Amino acid sequence: MKRKRPSRVELLQGTLELLILRTLVTGPSHGHEIAKHILRTSEEAFKVETGSLYPALHRLEAKGWLTASWDQSEKGKRAKYYRLTALGKKELIAEQSKWEVFARAMGLLLNPLDQEGR
Repeated sequence: MKRKRPSRVELLQGTLELLILRTLVTGPSHGHEIAKHILRTSEEAFKVETGSLYPALHRLEAKGWLTASWDQSEKGKRAKYYRLTALGKKELIAEQSKWEVFARAMGLLLNPLDQEGR
């Protein structure tokens, strides 16, 4: 049975940075790999455009949450690889905790247990 492809969802402000940090937990990646991972892992709900991805990567690098270095990709091309720093790992933990609280609260509001007396 063919799965229905979900419609794409716009990312809430601040979400992209969290998704990038989470993606880099497994190790360094270049921009294209990061975007592909987010798309694949979100079951194609989140497509990160180049015009959003690279400014976010540069912001994270400026904050000290990522470091970057040039290397050769699997296809033999020169690519900039991004790596999570210790400060970035701390930020990921903090932001992930906030999002888990937010998601739980939204779930409670959207699907109340008592169905609001109905």
